[in-house]
Amino acid sequence: MTVSDSDRLHSQLARYEDMFRGYRMEIVEGNIVMSPLRPFHNETIVRLWMQLEVQLGEEWAFISDVAIPFSDEFEFCPDLAVIPSAEKNRNLTAYSPDLIELAIEVVSPSSVRNDYEVKHKQYAARGIPNYLIFDPRDGHLVTFWNPGPDGYQGRDTFPYGGQATVETKIGRLIIDTAPLPVDPEARPQP
Repeated sequence: MTVSDSDRLHSQLARYEDMFRGYRMEIVEGNIVMSPLRPFHNETIVRLWMQLEVQLGEEWAFISDVAIPFSDEFEFCPDLAVIPSAEKNRNLTAYSPDLIELAIEVVSPSSVRNDYEVKHKQYAARGIPNYLIFDPRDGHLVTFWNPGPDGYQGRDTFPYGGQATVETKIGRLIIDTAPLPVDPEARPQP
């Protein structure tokens, strides 16, 4: 798929996004999937961006909720993705998944399968080196690395409350999970 093809698809999807404010929209397995946005979801994204941006070199930058077309069946909008700064500065509506060095998703109740299964397989099959899932429902971070055609071969899980170190091709990232919100309805608090 070329970027012009993806622009066409994304422009179709953008038309629906304007009709359904408060929802994030993606194309998953050929279907338009709408996920309601929650405050903890956005708070997690902002806190991660602030922590990680200062750890990236000038040659890397974040994009958030921007279309990443994989095929006609899959167009994802990662919560955060790290791509080369020069590409981010082009300010496009869609980017190739081949640019992504690190993909980050924040789980919401309606995105569990997509984040843990569908994106796990699609991101790995496309060769995205690292994939991080932050789960406010369960209060943990899951890191994936060593991508392959059937998913990632490496996996670690870190409970929220401390620091996690993630080795990536763009450098060592240290993530303080203590300030990340945990959904009080989804997990009993100690």
